[in-house]
Amino acid sequence: MNELFATLSDGTPVHRWTLERAGVRVRILSYGGIVQSAEVPDRDGHAANVVLGFEDVAGYVGHPEPYFGALIGRYANRIAGGRFELDGRTYALATNNAPNSLHGGENGFDKRVWAMEPAGEHGVRLSRVGPHGEEGFPGRIEVAVTYTLEESGALRIAYEAVTDAPTVVNLTNHSYFNLGGSGNAAGHELRIAASRFTPVDADLIPTGVLEEVAGSRFDFRGARKVGSGYDHNFVLDKGVTESPVEVAELYDPASGRVLTVATTEPGLQLYTADHLDEPFAPGDGIALETQHFPDSPNRPEFPSTVLRPGEVFRSETVYGFGTR
Repeated sequence: MNELFATLSDGTPVHRWTLERAGVRVRILSYGGIVQSAEVPDRDGHAANVVLGFEDVAGYVGHPEPYFGALIGRYANRIAGGRFELDGRTYALATNNAPNSLHGGENGFDKRVWAMEPAGEHGVRLSRVGPHGEEGFPGRIEVAVTYTLEESGALRIAYEAVTDAPTVVNLTNHSYFNLGGSGNAAGHELRIAASRFTPVDADLIPTGVLEEVAGSRFDFRGARKVGSGYDHNFVLDKGVTESPVEVAELYDPASGRVLTVATTEPGLQLYTADHLDEPFAPGDGIALETQHFPDSPNRPEFPSTVLRPGEVFRSETVYGFGTR
């Protein structure tokens, strides 16, 4: 179902698309490609919204920094110093997370209004064109993101992009999950299929080392309570894959809800939302952002995020919902 949801201050309409299947209902906004809500039943069949967000667009416009539920691009996560070199040329980006560029800059994909159209009976396709030079990035980029509710009620997110000049691309969705539907999420239990992670410096930029998780607080190879203090990229054991492979599971013992994460991406950013402020509180949600690694344009040893003319960027992530 497609509906006119709001109008921005400049008169731009914002639409909302509702997908419903297998007892799951997801609402998506054309503003920022935001997953506004995901209503999922608990072990007793009682549904609750398991993602953080706002009831109106004003909430998202007024609280942009947490990136609640948004599509992130042109480059998800941080680029050190807001600069990178590509084919011998240096590009300067907005340093909106001083001294770094974060999540595409001051006006990334999360603050743009996307075109929306149906994608089959249970999906919606969002698209936009980013001009050459947008937020300092080279190349005109055409992006399409398709949200589909599968027969099981899983939410599949498929990303595609093409460019007319060499550029860098790293796309993700920035939903914060709280499987209890309210309260603090620190007691959720998490498993991540990652034997290594990328340690960071004081500015949250990877040092370049791929460090073993064994014996550290980063070892989620066996399920355990999440706690707090995480804003780190995990190096998934599977690497880059052609089709999504399950890499993580989040479980809320109180409600019985289970979230699984499958992806084609080589990395997973765990963010425990320690800096949320009103109307939310630190730890109210957990972000599990599938991605290539932070600062890859400045780290040739990391999996490449370069996209060239004639190539097609493709990525898929599936968020599955269940109970036990």
